[in-house]
Amino acid sequence: MITVKQEQQHRDELMAWTMSLSDPTFVHQHVVDAWAAQHADEHSKPIGVAFALIGLYLHVEKRFTGREVQRVHMRLSQPHGRGAGRKEWPRFQLPRQRGGVTVSDVMAVPESDRVAAIDRWCKSVWDAWSDSHEHVRDWAARDLRE
Repeated sequence: MITVKQEQQHRDELMAWTMSLSDPTFVHQHVVDAWAAQHADEHSKPIGVAFALIGLYLHVEKRFTGREVQRVHMRLSQPHGRGAGRKEWPRFQLPRQRGGVTVSDVMAVPESDRVAAIDRWCKSVWDAWSDSHEHVRDWAARDLRE
């Protein structure tokens, strides 16, 4: 059984590893989004959950790279229109299960297989949020169009 402290250590190690890659696809973004969605709770800020879910949606369903997801996140963080105030972020129902793959599972594979393991993790977490998929898709379609 992996403890919370061990899982956080694995997250830190994986983040350091992905940042060291200097890859143009920026796989690091997928780690950030998978972790945030898998560990969201009632105290999580709506913007954090929304960004994590939009990132997973774009990666898993639309095959966006981490760099492309990062660009979408930057665009979404901008207020719309002149004098626009703070954006109202959608709230998503927290699922009971958060996916069968964890950061510790990703760290357990050899480095040569780690990017594929990150993709499996992202899919596992995205699938766990299945009750919110339609809401995420609708919100993304509307917000990315503006």
